[in-house]
Amino acid sequence: MPPLFRPEVATHQQSQWLGKALLLKGWPPWIIVMLTLAFIFALLAALIFASYARRINVNAEIITQPQTINLFSPEQGVIAKLLVGNGERVGVGTPLYQIDLSRITQAGNASTSTLAAIARQHQQLDDIIYQLEGNKRATLANLQQQLEQYQAAQRGLNEMVASSQEGLNAMRASLTSYATSLKRGLITTDQLNNQRYLYYQQQSSLQSLNAQVIQQSLQISGLQSAKVTKSAEFDNQISQSRYQQQGLDREMAQADVRNLLMINAPSAGRVSSLSVTAGQMVNAGDSLAQLVPLSGSAFYLIAWLPDESRPYIKRGQIITIRYAAFPFEKYGQFPGRVLSVADAPSTDKEMQGYISAPRVANGTISGAYFKAIIALDDRSMSWRGQRLRLTSGMQAQTTLFLEQRPLYQWMLAPYYRLKTSIMAPAHE
Repeated sequence: MPPLFRPEVATHQQSQWLGKALLLKGWPPWIIVMLTLAFIFALLAALIFASYARRINVNAEIITQPQTINLFSPEQGVIAKLLVGNGERVGVGTPLYQIDLSRITQAGNASTSTLAAIARQHQQLDDIIYQLEGNKRATLANLQQQLEQYQAAQRGLNEMVASSQEGLNAMRASLTSYATSLKRGLITTDQLNNQRYLYYQQQSSLQSLNAQVIQQSLQISGLQSAKVTKSAEFDNQISQSRYQQQGLDREMAQADVRNLLMINAPSAGRVSSLSVTAGQMVNAGDSLAQLVPLSGSAFYLIAWLPDESRPYIKRGQIITIRYAAFPFEKYGQFPGRVLSVADAPSTDKEMQGYISAPRVANGTISGAYFKAIIALDDRSMSWRGQRLRLTSGMQAQTTLFLEQRPLYQWMLAPYYRLKTSIMAPAHE
């Protein structure tokens, strides 16, 4: 069937304009050239005169000076008693925990059995020392009694010797008188001989008494020597027993340490947190408590600076800090001032004690980092009249501004690296 209208009519209707065509006249070429040149000059001025400072984000955490004291379990055991509470103030040597280190065998508690055996040995030595002291007193009293008897007998002999000496002297004078009387013919020779015999008999008695005195003196000296010797022997035996007791005391102390261990506060402070509770089992090196010293502790920030940032961070530099506990989207950023930066990289052992220390995926520390201490502005720690409280261990982040270069130098940085890589070795 042929179409109702001719194709020319349909094409005309589709291409026919519905209104008048208005042709706009473009901008003059000089305006376009001027705008283009202005844009180029502005871009060049920005590249030449504008600068950009490279920045990095560094993790940090809050510490106190003096720093918070972390207490760890020295051995494996079970928490027998919890002696303090969170927030409680303690003094030097205040007991915090009591750890049960005892081991149970088929015979019972090994530490308790050891302590009981040592206590029995200690009691036996006490009995031995008591008996030795009693024997010493009895022996010395007996010797002293004998010594006093001999001394009394010696005093009697000395009196007898003195009396005998007087009698001998009188008989010597009488003998002389008899000899004179014989010359005068007043007495006979038999009377003189009888008197001489009596004189010699008295002299023999005196010598016998002197021998007894000497023997008594020797006996007294022997008793005095025996008294000193016996006293020294008993003292030596008592000292040996006491020395054995001291050894038992050391063994008892060691056994007591293996049984119960007291964890005491090394300094005065406030208990910040308790990591374990009574009845909980702990291993050697497990954290037990954190103690915040009371001696005017102040808050500081510890940051770990990578190698590339160390030349650009100076003492006294002002930085901005963002606390994880106070999101900066709500609370904003807070100022801080760099107090010191280490001249040598921190050791891995030192960094292991901080949570904010940078670590790789397996938990180890890779690279060299410098420790920076940052002072905080306490006056700025408020938000809408509310005081923001800091605590030790709180995590934070700070932005460090490194080298500042013009924009064109940043754009040409690949060229500088390429130039450095193809340059010849430097010569003196």
